[in-house]
Amino acid sequence: MNQDVLWKNILDELFPDFLAFFFPEIYRDIDISAGYQFLDKELTKIIKDSSLGSRIVDKLVKVYLLDGSEKWLLIHLEIQGYPEENFPERMFIYNYRIFDRYHKEVISLAVLTDMDEKYRPAEYRVSRWKFNLIFQFPVIKLIDYRKKWNALRKSKSPFAYVVMAYLKTQETEGDDRERYGWKKRFLKELYLQGMNRETISALYNFIDWMMNLPEELEDKIYQEIVKTEEERQMAVLSTAERIGRQKGIKEGLQEGLQQGLHKAIADILEIKFGEAGVELARKIVSITSVELLERLRLSLKKALSVTEAENLISDALNEN
Repeated sequence: MNQDVLWKNILDELFPDFLAFFFPEIYRDIDISAGYQFLDKELTKIIKDSSLGSRIVDKLVKVYLLDGSEKWLLIHLEIQGYPEENFPERMFIYNYRIFDRYHKEVISLAVLTDMDEKYRPAEYRVSRWKFNLIFQFPVIKLIDYRKKWNALRKSKSPFAYVVMAYLKTQETEGDDRERYGWKKRFLKELYLQGMNRETISALYNFIDWMMNLPEELEDKIYQEIVKTEEERQMAVLSTAERIGRQKGIKEGLQEGLQQGLHKAIADILEIKFGEAGVELARKIVSITSVELLERLRLSLKKALSVTEAENLISDALNEN
């Protein structure tokens, strides 16, 4: 799975935790109980111009404030994975295009996941004669957390594990044994933190995919986690997910990620819904987008009925 899918999934599942960890002053002013809405499809329509450059993740979220009024604002978030000269300009362009579409306040935020210490864009400025335009946006640089490792270890936030997993993935590049040690440590610790099952599952998926290892080491970790779950009497991964991981996704490493996700989804559907699931699985063969398949897989694992699964597949086919 590529990084854009990983980041989108973790943001979709743990958005309030993301804000609380990286932008606590914003989180304190938002009424999470009033709900929030992802507007990613609308954002895609707004920023169709590919000449603005590629990026890892673009997210647009509608949130409500705690000021007692019905006022709402849009948070435009970008996770940028490499140094890019025109990044501040693009942030400005996206901001005013979103404003032009909704005529609501648009707050632009950036998280930089690159490893370049000097790359810290936070402002777009135009100044000539008596004309001045200054567009500034808050920036989080993940590598800065290397100096805050002790604070990360003590933090109760799920995103402390997201950051630690990301940093150790970068630091252990080419050293599978070292990565194995950290990955096992992170995954086993998830069961000790008092988080709910949904949060543990989201973090498990992120860490598992981010800290990719050779198959023999993945199998070794898998057996360790099974023992941990038995000891804690806490099964985070369902039987369907386990079979999807073991059969579909691992086969996908050899056959191609797309085919592996098809297989994982088919296994989940068959185990949950029997013959009806087998019939549903035949409908997804035309879906080729890895990102769409991964989102569908995550949605289907929560489906409680054949009808709900059928609706999710229908929506995916319409989006395909």
